[in-house]
Amino acid sequence: MPDMFAADAVAAGYFDGYGVVGLVAVLGLLFVAVAFGGARLLRPAVPTPEKLLTYECGVDPVGEGWAHTQVRYYVYAFLYVIFAVDAIFLFPWATVFAAPGYGAVTLVEMFIFLGFLAVGLLYAWKKGVLEWT
Repeated sequence: MPDMFAADAVAAGYFDGYGVVGLVAVLGLLFVAVAFGGARLLRPAVPTPEKLLTYECGVDPVGEGWAHTQVRYYVYAFLYVIFAVDAIFLFPWATVFAAPGYGAVTLVEMFIFLGFLAVGLLYAWKKGVLEWT
């Protein structure tokens, strides 16, 4: 029976941490709601046709509001994300590689990982994605 009370005490302490996080979240939401409500009450609201126009650097808008973006920019962004993930993976790998007993295993894992990245880079290069035209 005493073990049951100890488990309840541990569970109560465990959920106290979540209570603090929940309280901070509620206070944050309340602060945002009060700020937006106060701004809505205090601001002047006088819509005019000029105020409802799309703003483009102080110049009257010309043409349509739709602009075409080439797909290659997304491919460059995707390649950047791939290599950023690679860089993020290298830092913890370097710390584990320095630990005794993990050198050979982590070295093989890293070469496998870099091999996958190299295959992806070669594929992108072969498809002509990396050429700026």
